[in-house]
Formats: sequence, structure tokens, C-alpha cells
Amino acid sequence: MTMPNSKPDNPRGELTIRTLAMPGDTNAAGDIFGGWVMAQMDLACGIRGAERAGGRIVTAAVNEMSFASPVKVGDTLSIYSDIEKIGNSSMVLYIEAWAQRYLTDVSERVTFARFTMVAIDTNGKPTKIPPLSK
Repeated sequence: MTMPNSKPDNPRGELTIRTLAMPGDTNAAGDIFGGWVMAQMDLACGIRGAERAGGRIVTAAVNEMSFASPVKVGDTLSIYSDIEKIGNSSMVLYIEAWAQRYLTDVSERVTFARFTMVAIDTNGKPTKIPPLSK
């Protein structure tokens, strides 16, 4: 799969997390640390993946990730998730992070990624993802 290269006007997927970027989340340059943004994306995958799997889910891989622009202190970060593929025990989620710039109506996609998540049982072993109920 290829990553989208153009800057979209609207987010792709379902709003899964919305949070505020705070001063304690900054890197040495004063921007929000990329690892913090990535952690928010991982949390969104965990929420959306667990809902779909109906149980525990873990991150197996971050397949692709691209940072387009920095998140600043005071920005509202919104994470959108879209389940692209479901296998036997794993799923691939496409994740976008959008920043609503502090005290403005301006929102822009700041990063996007694909995460592979695996459903696990109580023993931590991969387990089948149930089919969608009708």
C-alpha cells in the first residue's frame, strides 16, 4: 500500500482520540515530541482495535509513518483511525493525526501511519478476530 502524499482537506477514518498538546510534551526544539504523538496514535489503535476484536489487542508493528509538520504547545491533537484490513488474528489500521492550531479554526494533518495490531487471549497468545455480527 502506498502512503497518501498530498495534504488532504478532511481526516480519513473515525475520530478515536482528542487531546491537548502541553508544555511537558515538548522536545529540545520546543515542538511536541514525535514520540508523544506516536503514543497517542498507538492508544487510538488500541481503542479501535480492541473494540473490533472484542478483547485484548497489542501493537505488532508500525509499518509506515511520516511526519508532515510539527505539533505545537496548545494545539488540539485529534487521532482518526480506519481499519484497512482484518486477517485471522491481526488487523492493519491507517491512522491520521490532525492538529487544530491553538486558538484558531485551522486544522492540518501532521502525521499518518499504518499499525499492525494482533488480538491476544488471556495467555498472551494470538487469537481469532470474530467476524462482524450483522
